[in-house]
Amino acid sequence: MKTLSLFCTAALLASSPVFAAQTLYQDFPSDVTPELSENGEYQVGVTTLTVNYPEPVMTLQGQAVERALTLEVWYPTNDSGAATTYDNQTRSGKEFSIQADAIRDASVADTQGTYPVVVLSHGYTGYRTIMYYLGEHLASHGYIVAGIDHTDSTNEDVDFANAPYAGFPSTLLNRSRDQVLTLNAVSENTLFKDVADPKNAGLIGYSMGGFGTVNTVGGCYDFSDEATASFTGVKDPAVISALQNALNTCAGGNANADSVDERWKAAMALAPWGGQHKVFSQQALNKINVPMLYVAGDHDDISGYQGIQWLFENTGNESTKLLTFKNARHNIAPHPAPKEAFGNEFDIGHYLEPAWRSETMNDINEHFALAMMECHVKGKPEFCAYLDVEGDSGQVAVDGKVPEVWKGFDNRYALGLKMEDKPKR
Repeated sequence: MKTLSLFCTAALLASSPVFAAQTLYQDFPSDVTPELSENGEYQVGVTTLTVNYPEPVMTLQGQAVERALTLEVWYPTNDSGAATTYDNQTRSGKEFSIQADAIRDASVADTQGTYPVVVLSHGYTGYRTIMYYLGEHLASHGYIVAGIDHTDSTNEDVDFANAPYAGFPSTLLNRSRDQVLTLNAVSENTLFKDVADPKNAGLIGYSMGGFGTVNTVGGCYDFSDEATASFTGVKDPAVISALQNALNTCAGGNANADSVDERWKAAMALAPWGGQHKVFSQQALNKINVPMLYVAGDHDDISGYQGIQWLFENTGNESTKLLTFKNARHNIAPHPAPKEAFGNEFDIGHYLEPAWRSETMNDINEHFALAMMECHVKGKPEFCAYLDVEGDSGQVAVDGKVPEVWKGFDNRYALGLKMEDKPKR
């Protein structure tokens, strides 16, 4: 990932504080970063959209409410111009500004074909640009990428210090629904409807976004009485039963996996939550047809590595894989911490990995995300070879012979990874 400029100033509303936009990434030589983390042929445009559910939605409390989502959408452009910024806040409410590699409200690049839509779904809590590096990266390679602000589940929405679980019931109910709405809304938006691929799309979710991702592609929820009570705080058996009926849905709030949108051709679940609590139907997982790449830290203490392994082992599609970051915990997907997060563990703990550089993890995520989308969404078989790596990446000598490095990585620079495949039938 390469920055357009190390210096940029952001013009903000006069009534708002002005923050110096910070650059979170350094430029490294291409031969020490994964091959597919290099930028594509396009410049990147970005725009912010508000999309509304067509009808009021029911909350777990039984109230009908209007629901809207804010999206950050990246796309290919041939325009030139000054790069924009992404403004957000930490969990404690400290505002920050990040230097982007994208041009605000640029025109969409003309194409003889179409651009597939990829949906990015953050965790609890988060924000629509927490994986902006993936949005910019995939857009530079010819994708329209929509990052969601999941209403009730963002850093801005949730007082994580005093009421950390206030938005969790909404998160359980709406994560998959939001993903489905976003694909439809972006594909039908005036800016993109003439160039959005009508048949092929991808989905990437982190943590609770991964929880939604598994459901969206067919892993129906199966909350037990105990799990429902635990995660909603309800004790009345009759209410628990009603909540189960609301939660135990599939593919964006539908009754079963028959409603999975056929456009989903690939999914990437980074540190997905839920497997450790078995809140998915094992039978439904077995029938997932969409190729999945699970990505996890083997010391994940939020989603639980064994829970993610359970999801991988039970996902039916034969192309499903599990990529493990050795000695990593849960924060395998966010962009590097902004300087405003460095003042306390509460904020920096949303980003920091004890044994990994965030930039390195982001590069690796870019590499495998592009491989997944090019292989399965665009149907380019030459990119499938980047996924067909296996075992330990460390090139440990066997009988005096050093194994070949993983495809797309330079010699000595693939350390700390493991890839597992589904057993061949």
